[in-house]
Amino acid sequence: MKSEANARAASDASPFYRYVITRLARIQDGAILRFAFFAMLAGTIGVLFVDYRELSANAPEALTYKPQPILPPASTEDGGGRPRPALNTSPELLDDPLRIELTTGGVLRLTGTIDPGAATRFAQEIAQRGEYVSTVLLDSPGGSVDDALQMGRQILEHGLNTQVPDGALCASSCPIVFASGEERTAGREAAIGVHQIYAAALSATPLDALSVAGVAMADAQSATAEITRHLGETGVDPALWLHALETPPDRLYYFSPEEMERYVLVTEWMEN
Repeated sequence: MKSEANARAASDASPFYRYVITRLARIQDGAILRFAFFAMLAGTIGVLFVDYRELSANAPEALTYKPQPILPPASTEDGGGRPRPALNTSPELLDDPLRIELTTGGVLRLTGTIDPGAATRFAQEIAQRGEYVSTVLLDSPGGSVDDALQMGRQILEHGLNTQVPDGALCASSCPIVFASGEERTAGREAAIGVHQIYAAALSATPLDALSVAGVAMADAQSATAEITRHLGETGVDPALWLHALETPPDRLYYFSPEEMERYVLVTEWMEN
């Protein structure tokens, strides 16, 4: 009955319609399913591409570690870490790109966010006036991990000391720089804290949108391995960075004086 009805419908239709019906009738069910699958896949890729273009309109031009804002005093909701000590430097100044100033007594003062390119400026300063520099004083909310690692290597190579006085902040990637000093001096009321690395990625082709999350995760893992290796070279216990891995990016784990001694992050305390 069904075939007779189809035949009558085909005979009543136009020649073109009869041609289309005949061609479709010859297609196997598996071929139709494959066609439907690839059509849906193409549609999904199209949606991802549109989303990718909208996302990339405001994204950075490369895989970058974003500077963090001045964060709340508590590190985690369950009370891990100590409350943040009081800060002497204004949030506006800390948010500015890193300032590098040579002060008296051979102290090179670094104030502000470790922006991309800060390591280059730091290297230029050391190349020009390194013979006058003995100590790097830090007051920074952190920022670019790559630049922090490069600055840390330069400090380690030149045998410079590092310092974070009472009322100063050394957070996020800044402790990598501090840990690189031959002698590491801090005030007991210095705010030194860490948290997880996070990255924003943008690649050149639409296909890369499908792997942005994987690239960011792989890059963060690679950076974590590099940080751990660097800490081992400085003499700081790499277990210190476990607190960074456990602390979300929008929080900070501030170290107590006892923890800084246990991890050998501080080699000498500043006397009031």
